[in-house]
Amino acid sequence: MTTDTDAPSAAPIGVPAEPSRRWFVPDRGTVPFLLLGLLFFAVYAVIETVRYTHYSSMSWDLAIFVQEIQQYAHLHAPIVNIKAPGYNILGDHFSPILALLAPFYRVFPSPVTLLVAQSALFASSVAIVGATAARFTSRAKGLCIGLAYGLSWGLQRGVDFDFHEICFAVPLLALVLRNILLQRWYRAAFWALPLVLVKEDMGLTVAAIGIVLVLLRQYLVGAVLAVFGIVMLFLTVDLVIPHFNPHGQYDYMSKMPGGSPMHALSTSPLSLLHLLVTPDIKLQTVGYLLAITAFLALRSPLVLVVLPTLLWRFTSSNDSYWGMDWHYNAVLMPILFLALVDAIRRSETYGPPQLRTFASQAAVPAVTAVALALTVTMSLPVLNALMPSTYTQSDARVAMLRRASATIPNGATVEANVTLMAHLAGRTTLFWIGVDTVAPQYVALDLSYGWSSPPGDAAAYAQSLHPGSKYRLVFNEQEFQVAKLVN
Repeated sequence: MTTDTDAPSAAPIGVPAEPSRRWFVPDRGTVPFLLLGLLFFAVYAVIETVRYTHYSSMSWDLAIFVQEIQQYAHLHAPIVNIKAPGYNILGDHFSPILALLAPFYRVFPSPVTLLVAQSALFASSVAIVGATAARFTSRAKGLCIGLAYGLSWGLQRGVDFDFHEICFAVPLLALVLRNILLQRWYRAAFWALPLVLVKEDMGLTVAAIGIVLVLLRQYLVGAVLAVFGIVMLFLTVDLVIPHFNPHGQYDYMSKMPGGSPMHALSTSPLSLLHLLVTPDIKLQTVGYLLAITAFLALRSPLVLVVLPTLLWRFTSSNDSYWGMDWHYNAVLMPILFLALVDAIRRSETYGPPQLRTFASQAAVPAVTAVALALTVTMSLPVLNALMPSTYTQSDARVAMLRRASATIPNGATVEANVTLMAHLAGRTTLFWIGVDTVAPQYVALDLSYGWSSPPGDAAAYAQSLHPGSKYRLVFNEQEFQVAKLVN
């Protein structure tokens, strides 16, 4: 990161410039962006930890990652019993980068460690995006773009979704695109390489970065990066993941049209276009993605890097990938906002008069206003973090769940559904309800969560899952029950 953040001296990508030779050196010019990142770190961490302490996990993911990182912390294979007894999680997704959190978890063995780490990774990208924007515009505009980025709905949805491995991809992508903007081509490639360790689909994103570099006439480094991304995609999907998968396959391939992403690419253009734009929720997602940059990001070639993620999501048969919920759009935020930065400079330099005026005077205020408006209208987590009710609601239920958790001792074997999973994963041998072949010592059920026809009694339900075993209720409050094995 260069130290002259006020001077808009850097040229748009593809235009000759004399890039800085220095790596990140904090000084008075970068301090405002470091403070902005720290501010968002505090906000994100509050959102994450309040959700955890209020027993409001949205899915089983946090518990899965706790089990995985706990295994790494003790130098064991990443066995995640929640998926299935003895299940090696590398047979589900290829995310070895998570091992980087193992030393921190070893010192602070708590799910909160993962949540704080995710908050720090997301917040670091705020500082990167803001400082990069300042380098190409001005410090004031950089702070506004950093603020809009930190408030972007995709990033906030990612924060709201407990923990996910994509938190590593967000700052890495910010670093890649920052270095492309500064014409530091080899540094951009360097930061792109570890993306393949975040998740298997990131191989496509790395290939797209390589293609963008080729379009910017960086033929050698771009071609090498594109080939590397494709090779890693096929290695992980066809060899590594099936090797660890109990069925010898990549389970998510079945969600692709025809059982393969290549099938989607081999279909006719009209059929593929129909697949990408129907149902309407896909167009809605694209509309909101472009709106957060006032549609100006479309003027930058960097926007092409969003296409692989949208391609695999929109061609999947899993409708949870299509919309604006969960964490799936977080990785697109640094791409879009740094494409916006490039587009502003391009428009100011080469655009028609009206576009030049918009880019230089109205684009940044518009983007900031959109981020603030969506935060309010969509009731995004940052807004909720400012409300006192966020910290006081459901006190009776939280107290009840703490009592329920206390009935289960450390080291016990447990089957449970979502509500208590994150709190039990690090201190018990935890299984998803119904997957263990041996009767667990405890069964913990939230009868109000996720049942089409909830069982009336956890003890009877446990006995039906494990014939020949006998359970008795040891906790029964507010539709939450804990049953204990008695024989």
